[in-house]
Amino acid sequence: MVDTAIVGHLSQSHIGAIAIGTQIFNLIYWNFGFLRMGTSGFTAQAYGARRLDEAIRVFIRAIAIALAVALLLIALQYPIALLSKAIFNGSDTVIQLALSYFFIRIWAAPATLGLYAIKGWFIGMQNSKLPMWIAIFINVVNIVCSLLFVLLFHWDIQGVALGTVIAQYSGLLVGLFFVASRYGKLFRRHLSPQFIRNTLHWNEMRRFFRVNGDIFLRTVCLAAVFTFITSESGRISDQILAVDALLLQFFTLFSYIMDGFAYAGESLVGRYIGARDRRSLVSTVRHLLAWGLALTLLFTILYALFGEQFLRIFSNKEDVILAAKDYLFWILIIPVCGFSAFLFDGIFIGATASRTMRNTMFIATAAFFAIYYGLRCNIAANAVEEYTMNNILWLAFMVYLSARGIGQAAMLRKSVYNKA
Repeated sequence: MVDTAIVGHLSQSHIGAIAIGTQIFNLIYWNFGFLRMGTSGFTAQAYGARRLDEAIRVFIRAIAIALAVALLLIALQYPIALLSKAIFNGSDTVIQLALSYFFIRIWAAPATLGLYAIKGWFIGMQNSKLPMWIAIFINVVNIVCSLLFVLLFHWDIQGVALGTVIAQYSGLLVGLFFVASRYGKLFRRHLSPQFIRNTLHWNEMRRFFRVNGDIFLRTVCLAAVFTFITSESGRISDQILAVDALLLQFFTLFSYIMDGFAYAGESLVGRYIGARDRRSLVSTVRHLLAWGLALTLLFTILYALFGEQFLRIFSNKEDVILAAKDYLFWILIIPVCGFSAFLFDGIFIGATASRTMRNTMFIATAAFFAIYYGLRCNIAANAVEEYTMNNILWLAFMVYLSARGIGQAAMLRKSVYNKA
């Protein structure tokens, strides 16, 4: 959001470029989100069962996979860039700006994926304060560096990317410091060369990969939907690409606020399943949904009252703001359609019910593309205007969010409650 706000005051092309650049990394990193989600679920269940040695094994596996994947991504950065040019639509200026952002930010991959593992492990260990301090620190460093590089040194979009890289590595160092200072004795008690070899043995890794394989497939669908939205927006026009990039900030803000409660769900649901405490599990889920409804009401009111003012934080380009106002009604629907999907993700991750998450995501993704192409095919090609096409895109997105929440709600008892 900070990156968008900084470049949103440079030009319309910069807004589109940061949207594409960010989506490239979403496409990459979301597919490895299991490093955080799987880690928190397994760790929480080990914590609930009082198996702290297993919690350490989960940490080692996650960190090892994170570093291996990160090095592979850096090695494949040029093929990834070529693939991104083929996937995303936009003018030559927009694409070139996006790729210049990509080639700098890709070097943060080891820090970003390492932080996924560290944050997931902290949450599983029932410690949500340390990830909070890490996140605050990363964002402060990111804001300061990005503003300094862009406004003072005039390094354009490359300065924003460099600010992100510096912030991610700073956060990784802080995360490792917290691991050493808070859990150093626990690690020293169990760590040995033999312990690490056994932890990374294929037979021991198999369950980790089996559960995380389902999460990976689920996240591929998630990335496909958001990649398609950005790509299709750029295909409509550079202005629609910029407009949708601004509107998605409303989604980002609400989803990350709700993720705080989803993370609580991961931590507590996993703990109570590990302890076989069904009563506390059911109570936790009910309280999470109550918080979700309250926040949905609050954000709907805030977006209705201050939607345009919120847009102006991200851009001062009047033509983009004017075009975005035609679609502001969609942001009022985002909280209603999305809150249960975000909360159930946390609940199902804590229960390591990855197969159910995968299957409901398959259905929701199919519904997204069916709605979009179904409605487009029913309108004559020469009659499809920018406004109509973008509204169809947002309608399909709302159906997708709703389908995720409804599908997981239907499977709550079987996939979560029965595990305790």
